[in-house]
Amino acid sequence: MSTLIKFTKMHGLGNDYIYINTMQYPIADPSALSILWSKYHTGIGSDGLVLIGKSETADFSMRIFNADGSEAMMCGNASRCIGKYVYDNRLTTKKVITLETLSGIKTITVQTSDDDLVTSATVDMGEPILSNTKQVATPTGDLSSTALTAGEATFRATYVCMGNPHAVIFTEDIASIDLSHYGPLLECHPVFPQKANIEFAQLLPNGDVRMRVWERGSGITQACGTGACATAVATILRREAQSDQNARTVNIHMDGGSLQIEWRTSDRHILMTGPAVKVFDGEILID
Repeated sequence: MSTLIKFTKMHGLGNDYIYINTMQYPIADPSALSILWSKYHTGIGSDGLVLIGKSETADFSMRIFNADGSEAMMCGNASRCIGKYVYDNRLTTKKVITLETLSGIKTITVQTSDDDLVTSATVDMGEPILSNTKQVATPTGDLSSTALTAGEATFRATYVCMGNPHAVIFTEDIASIDLSHYGPLLECHPVFPQKANIEFAQLLPNGDVRMRVWERGSGITQACGTGACATAVATILRREAQSDQNARTVNIHMDGGSLQIEWRTSDRHILMTGPAVKVFDGEILID
């Protein structure tokens, strides 16, 4: 017997996911459905599947599955979209919402328009991890800049964990990087036991950063919230090394748009601000 499931397609800077309220529509095999539904020609088309559920420790919970069926620990763009989903659908009247994720509880502050719909959100992404994590297997546990070889090329990468592992590689000419070639090689590098997200970043003359991303489990995407956070951290560490101690906010420009990232000095938390957009509602049958 088939079951009718209602879903919402949403995106944050082109990083698009299928969102399902599992409090109303329980999902038995999200990994398989993410693979099936994420296909653009035969499914709904997305970077993956996001499940919104109940939580005993926060207002809501999030589980996120990549297009290849693997479960992700965290997604900044999806978190902003969940803030919009639960507020616009009146699942909450709060404008400060807590969200349980596999990388801990995140706080989402939504900004609304005159018609009381969410246009953007700020997510407290917590403190970046820069040492002693099992997600990056460096010999000493230090995540500072090191050489990383992929095929015929060697890059200098800065490792940052935002609940999920990232390698940030600065380049002088981001347009010349063959992301489809180097992305999968670096994602599966032996230094990453759980694979990793790969960001190539170019410093712009005005202090902003241009970034392109290869996401673990999804490939090239239009944007990555945790990747933007990791890139901002790597950029600020680079600035501090050059004695520019006061620049703690970075604008990250990706293929799908821009995010403002602040690394707060008081508690070292990362604040990520950007848009959240609903594309359409739909229905789909599952067996």
